[in-house]
Amino acid sequence: MLLIFTHKITNRLTYTAKQIFEKILGVEMGFTTKVEEFIKHNGPKMTYSKQPLQNEFFIRSNDLLFEQGINDLEVKVSDWDGLPCFFSAGDKSTVPFDVFSASFFLLSRYEEYLPHVKDSVGRFPVKESIAYQNDFLELPVVDLWAYKLLEALKDRFPDLENKEKDYRFTSIINVTTSHAYAMRGIARSIGGLLLDLGNFRFRDVLDRFSVMMRLKKDPYDNFFELVDIHKEFPIKTMFFFQFAKHSAHDKNVSTNNNKFRYLIKSVADYSIVSLSTSFISSYDKNVLREEKKQLGNLINRPISYARLRYNKVNVPATYRNLVETEFTDDFSMGYTHEIGFRAGTCTPFYFYDINTEVRQPIKIHPFAMHDYALVKYKSKEEVYEKMDKVYRLVKQVKGDFILVFSNELLGGKQQLDWMELYQSLLKRYYV
Repeated sequence: MLLIFTHKITNRLTYTAKQIFEKILGVEMGFTTKVEEFIKHNGPKMTYSKQPLQNEFFIRSNDLLFEQGINDLEVKVSDWDGLPCFFSAGDKSTVPFDVFSASFFLLSRYEEYLPHVKDSVGRFPVKESIAYQNDFLELPVVDLWAYKLLEALKDRFPDLENKEKDYRFTSIINVTTSHAYAMRGIARSIGGLLLDLGNFRFRDVLDRFSVMMRLKKDPYDNFFELVDIHKEFPIKTMFFFQFAKHSAHDKNVSTNNNKFRYLIKSVADYSIVSLSTSFISSYDKNVLREEKKQLGNLINRPISYARLRYNKVNVPATYRNLVETEFTDDFSMGYTHEIGFRAGTCTPFYFYDINTEVRQPIKIHPFAMHDYALVKYKSKEEVYEKMDKVYRLVKQVKGDFILVFSNELLGGKQQLDWMELYQSLLKRYYV
């Protein structure tokens, strides 16, 4: 067991060290504040405090993990053998920065508690993030730091044991609009038709008539094609369906439509089905609870997983609401239009609520890419070049490579054959 001596054991420190050592590295660890116990320990050990005791493995601590609440922090990014890092620790420290404080800063989404101007749908903007501003958004830095720390520890303690986890790949299909034209009802179909005509979208008018006259399939209705594709690969796949009342931001098919209900039940026979929450439910717990209940009743299974509309995570309110409505896992931690790691990691982690200084019982599964981030690329080769780099890093640290696709883009008119691209990415990254 790795023993860590520190001057004070706090919730923040325990949370961060367990994530790094136990969840990422598979290293058994413990804490002590007693110098005698630390000196007696014959196994691997390190000090995390302001000063070393002797000449042991030492990381000089920043104040962050011993504080409470939010403070205005200076974050100056420097270099650790090619990796960006921050919270410099000085010359005496074996590692040149406080890896625990830096990891906590990213995992807790500390910067999202600080004052910032939200985007048009109320999200924390990617350009406000330290990772984006310092060009390391595409690096799972918390995991990379952890493995580099392990390497340094094994140099000092060759007998240090760690249990490696396996790389995992997950494909998510996000369904906020199951059909472009079908199942819409007469009033909404006529409204859509008039809107298309008013905007001179004659191709859409033709497509709408063709679908309504059953001359062709709705372009977004690709669910069983996807199910068949998923059968070819031994990967974890999940469908998140919106199951909500119609609103300005939520325009899916009515939850009372029997064909829509049958579709969801049919997909649930082949894949995990969970809830893509509505925009309204992001600030109304009663609506969220009702959506969860209704979808669970439909598929006769408890709904434990959530994806937030527009990936609209507002800390800590979003996760408090999910906990109170008895969700166990969230798959919204990422940016819709940028590839990379919003929380600096590709390993699932529990949410730490800074306002209450408590680890909440909801596991966050960070995604690396939402398909809307790929729309700007003109060729498959450009997509591969960008995504291959991210994949290699996730594979290197035995992380979770989670990609989010929408049935809308898979069925829409894009520069690339989106369905073909989707299949090629599954084939490329599932092992």
